Amino acid sequence: MALKIIYFGTWEKNYSRNKIIIDGLKKAGADIKLYHVKTVWNTKLHKTNLSKAKIVIDFFKAYFLMIRNFFKIKDYDFLIVGYPGWFDMPLAWFLNKIKGKKLVFDSYFSIYDSIVNDRKSAKKGSLKAKLLFFVDKTACRMADIILLDTKEHIKYFSNEFKIKKNKFIRVFIGADDKIFFPRKNMKKSKKFKVIFHGKFIPLQGVPFIIKAAKLLEDENIEFDIIGGGQLEKDMKKLNRKLDVNNVSFLGFIDINKLPDYLAKADIGLGIFGDTKKAKRVIPNKAFEILAMKIPLLTGDSAAAVEVLEDKKHCVLCKMADPKAIADSILLLKKDKNLRKKISLNGYTLFKDKFSPDAIGEELKKELLKRR
Repeated sequence: MALKIIYFGTWEKNYSRNKIIIDGLKKAGADIKLYHVKTVWNTKLHKTNLSKAKIVIDFFKAYFLMIRNFFKIKDYDFLIVGYPGWFDMPLAWFLNKIKGKKLVFDSYFSIYDSIVNDRKSAKKGSLKAKLLFFVDKTACRMADIILLDTKEHIKYFSNEFKIKKNKFIRVFIGADDKIFFPRKNMKKSKKFKVIFHGKFIPLQGVPFIIKAAKLLEDENIEFDIIGGGQLEKDMKKLNRKLDVNNVSFLGFIDINKLPDYLAKADIGLGIFGDTKKAKRVIPNKAFEILAMKIPLLTGDSAAAVEVLEDKKHCVLCKMADPKAIADSILLLKKDKNLRKKISLNGYTLFKDKFSPDAIGEELKKELLKRR
């Protein structure tokens, strides 16, 4: 009998995390039905400029529609609240009690940890920080099952919010293999090209990449930095201050066009930040690089070594260390065989563990154990 799943709430329809879980479960044979309500929150890429009043009004409308949707639902085994679902959880918990089924929360990450500890956008101990902590803890406590991306992340949640580890399922972030797949190298320049793509937030370690680029100015190496966000002005200021001449800032690129840019890379970069969160996660970009069979260089962390082996699937280097990053780039530049080896092994690993098919099969297996 097929596993019956309801994917419920105001999740971001185009966000890779949701698409991968939904597609993966479908491919694994689950009977999955989508009950989605659109809000201003999940239609805007950048949330910082949204009106708080607009968000509140929007969510009240969304709650009404979610209630209406729920009473259209017949039988199911699991109700999954997709990302971002912190503010959907109270209503989902209440409605799910009527059916008496299992409630799954894809937390994905801690909003408290991200805003307070990593981005430092709210002071620890402040009212905002306490509210964010409450939101995280309450949403997790309401769930029967919580989805997170690494064992290190699960350890953090268990310790921080006092939740038993057997409540969690590790679900890798993975990458959408309909968008990210191997392509012929499109590079026109004769220089060795290093590409980073992502938001400019502390865990990414963009300052260390810029400083590493400075060390490599005379090595015929060029860096393309794709993205923007919180620290964008600071990063461009740092680049000017150091007078770095081998870095290009390309801004955000639409996800459907992004692979054409990544295909120009000789190597792709992961994360190198000096925050605690940086050591607990494996970012989207790492899986996307593996999916495209591009050699990956990323920071050596407890999360990374859960699944990645140095000089087999990628090259791992010391976090937050420009010289270590620079030395690793030089190593890869000089060793074509190593680049070929890790790109091939990394791609094989992606297909085995991080593709939507693999993620869907593994999640289905774990859910069946708990039905």
